[in-house]
Amino acid sequence: MDPWTKTCKRPPTSCIGARPPRLKETQNDYKRHSRVCPVTQALAKRPLYPWAPEPMPSKTIQYLFVSVGGCVLAVVTMGIYSLLLFVSTFVFILVLAFVDPGYIHIWVFGVQMLWQTFWHLLIQYKEYWLHESVSIRMFLAVSSLMLLTQRITSVSMDLQEKQVTVTFSASSKRKGCVMLLPLTSYLLSFTTLLGGPLCSYSQFVFLMQGIKPPPSPLGAVFLKLIQVLLLELVRFCLVCFMKQNIPDPSHSAVLCGVLWVWGLALVYRMQYYSHWRISECINNAAGFGFRENSSGDWSGLSDGDFWSTEASSRMSDFARRWNTTTASWLRRLVYIRCKHFPLFMTFGFSLWWHGLHLGHFVGFLTWAATVKTDYYIHRYLHPKLSSTWRKLLYTCLGWINTQMIVTCVAIAVELRNMSGLRLLSVTYAGLFPLCNILLLVILLKVDAVRKTTKVVM
Repeated sequence: MDPWTKTCKRPPTSCIGARPPRLKETQNDYKRHSRVCPVTQALAKRPLYPWAPEPMPSKTIQYLFVSVGGCVLAVVTMGIYSLLLFVSTFVFILVLAFVDPGYIHIWVFGVQMLWQTFWHLLIQYKEYWLHESVSIRMFLAVSSLMLLTQRITSVSMDLQEKQVTVTFSASSKRKGCVMLLPLTSYLLSFTTLLGGPLCSYSQFVFLMQGIKPPPSPLGAVFLKLIQVLLLELVRFCLVCFMKQNIPDPSHSAVLCGVLWVWGLALVYRMQYYSHWRISECINNAAGFGFRENSSGDWSGLSDGDFWSTEASSRMSDFARRWNTTTASWLRRLVYIRCKHFPLFMTFGFSLWWHGLHLGHFVGFLTWAATVKTDYYIHRYLHPKLSSTWRKLLYTCLGWINTQMIVTCVAIAVELRNMSGLRLLSVTYAGLFPLCNILLLVILLKVDAVRKTTKVVM
């Protein structure tokens, strides 16, 4: 099955303009019903502002805590570059107020991607033309802007598909602010500001309302933190081993160079797995990610598991399991909407979203071509795998091929410039994707000949 054609279950529809209901329960009932964030339970016992004329709704305080916490985190970590996020959020709200809901997604998509692309090109201009070092705060802000693009376009698609509705018929300024508070909290939430899985707006509001509170996540968070420590320990040992055994292309064997590059790409990928696990822990601690109708399963918001992803024996399986929530977002944003060449259009948009570096062009287009090759190979060979040993051999060879292609993609994307491509050529690791692309061309020609023969007959 296509990694991009799998449909996703969406939570119940919600209303952006709906004011959170006032809770009539007593303080004890509130503690029993609300487990979204332990800190907000303490804040809900009194008004956020001492000069408030009346106690504010507890859910309003939760939304304020999440959004204000995100704003503070952005300013502390990004400094002046936090304006990138605030400007995007402000412009999005303006579009919601003045554009017809049927055209909101087109406007939002165009404006947001132009704003993000401007900063990506500015980084390249500083690095490659001016040869200046780029501030880490700027890198962090642009990375957060990419994640904000996911959330903004997710809401705009919900509006276009009428999954949510928005109204601005507020009778007072205070009511208007209350209506926009859930949306602002979703866009600037501290749980997903610096990284983390993409949560739909409907699911965010559903969990913030605390209609069906999840169980305590402490056990799941503790286990995931242990996994992060183990991943970082393995990564540290692998880095130390590789530093002591850097191969010399002129004297070392080809296999040594290939294995060293594979280890380097694995180090890069392990950084992602650790980052995703930490982000998952933050979301779980805030009450997000619990799977309903399950016993303690907190993997509802996960971008990938190390073992299941790295055990993939097909490139299409790896594409489906790697960065899961982003893959689902790309599937919904590009793949389903494209009538022609949806796979290449999806990976093409992915390289645009990532920053348009040279390594991105090579890496993502290679990824798309090898996924397409995987479809043809599996469709041709799978019916012939009659015996167990053939299936085992097919799986082993497929896993090796997948690992080496992913290695080339990771090196090209992470190093971004010609240094990554030179490393792949010197160590001969780049031969794996080249052979796959060559095989794709042959299979396409064979398929075209078969179709021509059927038409003639």
